[in-house]
Amino acid sequence: QVQLVESGGGLVQAGESLRLSCAAPGRTFTMGWFRQAPGMEREFVAVIAWNGGGTYYADSVKGRFSISRDNAKNTVDLQMNSLKPEDTARYYCAASSAAFRGRPVVAISDYNYWGQGTQVTVSS
Repeated sequence: QVQLVESGGGLVQAGESLRLSCAAPGRTFTMGWFRQAPGMEREFVAVIAWNGGGTYYADSVKGRFSISRDNAKNTVDLQMNSLKPEDTARYYCAASSAAFRGRPVVAISDYNYWGQGTQVTVSS
């Protein structure tokens, strides 16, 4: 059973930064971050290929968020800068066996394993 554990969420003010971390299942998975705000559908945020060689971001976070991974430590991080109130959501780490090759892995259905999520709240 693959388990993902997120950490690093919290309450910050607009313009501040947070770094989320996920204990990942292993280096062969494509890893993604998603988020879900109350009353909204879960949405894609960012994805990184198994070897870190490719990344892709949702337009809403491009230029502000950065995804990275350390396969030696089996961790995947999401650095979030210039946070906005609309970034408030529960953030989920997810692992996919689909290869990030030519097509970014962005659909919820592409992901096999999910963490429990960590709450990020941005006040204005």
